[in-house]
Amino acid sequence: MRAVAQRVRSARVAVDHRVVAAIGRGLCVFAAVGDGDAEADVAYLAGKLAGLRVFDDADAPGRMRLGLAETGGAVLLVPQFTLYGDVRRGRRPDFGAAAPPALARRWLAALAAALRDGGLEVCEGVFGADMRVDVVNDGPVTILLDSRRLF
Repeated sequence: MRAVAQRVRSARVAVDHRVVAAIGRGLCVFAAVGDGDAEADVAYLAGKLAGLRVFDDADAPGRMRLGLAETGGAVLLVPQFTLYGDVRRGRRPDFGAAAPPALARRWLAALAAALRDGGLEVCEGVFGADMRVDVVNDGPVTILLDSRRLF
C-alpha cells in the first residue's frame, strides 16, 4: 500500500458538488492499494499513520512530537489509485501495479477500520468517484509511506 499523508488544518471531499466528508485539524491521507497487498500491508500503514509524530508540541513550538491521538486530530482517507502510476517509460502512466478495484476497495475499507479501531476519527472519500478534494495544508508537512519499500 502507498499513501501520501498531509498535515492539514482542514480538508474536505466533494462529489457532484456535495461535501461527503470533512475534517478539521489532522491528516489528509491519499491511499492506494497495490496488486498483491494483504493484511500485513494494511496493518503496517495503519500503524504508521496512527503513530506519525508530525504535530507540534505546544511546549516546544516548531517541534513535531505529537501524533493524531495526542492532538485529537482526524483522518480524511481518500482513495487514489494513481499513486501506483509508473512513468519510468514514456509520459503516460502505467497503472499495472495497482490492485483491481474489488481488492482495493476491500483493503482501503480495512485500513479505515484499523484506524478507527485505534481510536481515531476517520472520514472517507468515495471509492471510484470523481472527487474534488480541498486541503488547507499545515506547514506544509507531507509524508510518503509505502508498505513495500523504504524511501
